[in-house]
Amino acid sequence: MNKTLGSTLIVAGTTIGGGMLAMPLTSAGIGFGFTVALLIGLWLLLSFAALLFVELYQTVESDAGIGTLAEKYYGSFGRILSTAVLLIFLYALVSAYVSGGSSLLAGLLPTIGDEQTTSRIAGVLFTVIFGFFIILGTNSVDKVNRIIFLSKIGFFVVVLFLLLPKVSLENLLEIPIDNALIISASPIFFTSFGFHGSIPSLNKYLDGDVKALRISVLVGTFIPLVAYILWQLATHGVLSQTEFLAILKQDPTLNGLVTATIKITGSEMIGGAVRLFSALALITSFLGVALGLFEALEDLLKRVNIPTNRVSLGLLTFLPPLVFALFYPQGFILALGYAGQMFAFYAIVLPIAMVWKLRKIYPNLPYRVKGGSASLIITLVIGVFIVIIPFLIQAGLLPTVVG
Repeated sequence: MNKTLGSTLIVAGTTIGGGMLAMPLTSAGIGFGFTVALLIGLWLLLSFAALLFVELYQTVESDAGIGTLAEKYYGSFGRILSTAVLLIFLYALVSAYVSGGSSLLAGLLPTIGDEQTTSRIAGVLFTVIFGFFIILGTNSVDKVNRIIFLSKIGFFVVVLFLLLPKVSLENLLEIPIDNALIISASPIFFTSFGFHGSIPSLNKYLDGDVKALRISVLVGTFIPLVAYILWQLATHGVLSQTEFLAILKQDPTLNGLVTATIKITGSEMIGGAVRLFSALALITSFLGVALGLFEALEDLLKRVNIPTNRVSLGLLTFLPPLVFALFYPQGFILALGYAGQMFAFYAIVLPIAMVWKLRKIYPNLPYRVKGGSASLIITLVIGVFIVIIPFLIQAGLLPTVVG
């Protein structure tokens, strides 16, 4: 039971992070009601996809990785493709978090030269300070992450306590300024339920216990769903759609979210609480994702017999995301959108492709996700559509979200 509880909290802790901060930025023009509907829909979608991994893990050793699963059903091509998509996904997420961290930290620093210079200095400081814990090792990440995670939960409660009394029913009833924005925002919201890269570690920790893993997935994702709805209730209820969009057009970053909160509520205390919560949420996401990228690169280089040390791996992990943040400081939303593309393949297309073969080879496994082939096809269509949404936005077929 202790392991099941721990795994559940790992799922919740991995999920509640930087993606949550992008929600008010991308849903400002959607409205509260449609935002909640989108959240519930994506929660059902990604919980279903996660349970497919539970079904798959019945046929391999409990310590098998995603690459091993892909290789089992699709050979070397499967391993190479799944590894490549995972690395691109993690690089996109780390880039998003460095960009977001730069924005928040720049709001606290005195202006050095111009705003762009200040933002770049903030990006370097954010990456060096928190990247240092990754290079030191998992033990150091675990210790600092526990402190920051508990602080994050505390500030989240404070933010809700300060914002919820100021919620306006009129704001909550606002309708989308463009219904197509719901589709455009989907890849960014999609990543906010992303913990699927942790499933191999959870399965190993639970010794392949299918029931315990199912509980961890369902309860561990339900906790973030409730937190996200409360977060949307607070931000959408307090911030008028028109005013919020006007402020975000001037500063479509996480710092813009803080500025909008202060301007509309007139409370520096609320703005400060939002800033602190945002910073802590971003840091915990950065630590978890960056550690995953660091270890994925280490495993890949070992497999191809390229010698490395922790410093060189650190440079390989952090230099590309830092360069992105330095030259595209407003790229938080953009990077999360492309991370959503990679994640859609990794968390939906890949497990469906493997389960399709699994059920032909092992038709009588003890656990099988309900819904049959029809649910697999419907989920696959949705996943592929999410992958192509950013291209539709670039082609002008869908509106651009803030950022």
